[in-house]
Amino acid sequence: KTTLLNHILNNRRDLKVAVLVNEFGDINIDSQLLVSMDEDMVELSNGCICCTINDGLVDAVYRVLEREDRVDYMVIETTGVADPLPIILTFLGTELRDFTRLDSIITLVDAETFTPEHFESEAALKQITCADVTILNKTDLASPQKVKELEAYIGTVKVGARILHSQHGKVSLPLILDVGYNNPEAYADLVQEEIEQSQQDHTHDASRSEYDHHDHKEHSHHAHEHHHHHSDHLDNDGFVSISFESDRPFDVRKFETFLQDQLPQEIFRGKGILWFTESDLRNVFQLSGPRFDLQAEEWRTSPKNQLVFIGRNLNADTLRQQLTNCLA
Repeated sequence: KTTLLNHILNNRRDLKVAVLVNEFGDINIDSQLLVSMDEDMVELSNGCICCTINDGLVDAVYRVLEREDRVDYMVIETTGVADPLPIILTFLGTELRDFTRLDSIITLVDAETFTPEHFESEAALKQITCADVTILNKTDLASPQKVKELEAYIGTVKVGARILHSQHGKVSLPLILDVGYNNPEAYADLVQEEIEQSQQDHTHDASRSEYDHHDHKEHSHHAHEHHHHHSDHLDNDGFVSISFESDRPFDVRKFETFLQDQLPQEIFRGKGILWFTESDLRNVFQLSGPRFDLQAEEWRTSPKNQLVFIGRNLNADTLRQQLTNCLA
């Protein structure tokens, strides 16, 4: 997704694009991975996007809309374990619908490592069913047969799915920007429910000014149940995000050994900025499934190690100890 965002920012022609980034994890690494856009990029740091999106996202969108320098297009990157529905409802079920037009929901699929078993995850299933466009990325690393089977399978989950192929996140931008694919009518009932729920929350809040702490928790949960039940999949799916930071460099051989021999199979995504004793450059690290990639570039800040791993049922203490053991 970050690669696709970079592609959009670098090839946007005359469109003024604002990017809203929010990745699942303690460290805002995505902002460092993006090509520097400075004021053109609004970054959220409010944690997992599907749990806290209503407050954080709306504020960020207004910050973009209120700037003197108007933007043409806004791209919101969610975490790989987010349910798109609360985001859709944020634009269709709040006053934002008067200022913005939801253009399309885009889902990226790793063609090399994706299997039908991934649909056991509620999040993955919803991302495909909500998608207006599904991009099969890394098609160069998958066999033509695998790509064909994947397309057929996605077609059973989402009838009439629009599927594009890409390598290194490179897609012709007219196929994904300003396409007008999203159909608000498809969400009309949910939007109405969201609006009614929101009004009910406000009157309910006003009528009860005093209650003890325990009641408050119960009341809040009831009032916002509609917003939050969409994100239960995070607990159900067992996803965890583990971050690691150090002001000491890694030993490159120790880190290679960790990746080859010790990395838990349950980790499906990793990324970060790496500092090695053997190099004067910073290394942008991306891990997806069994494959990892390092790209060296000049440091823009003082050197340090920052890593985030996302996976299922991971042991944070063990993983952090293994990474500590890699330090020089």
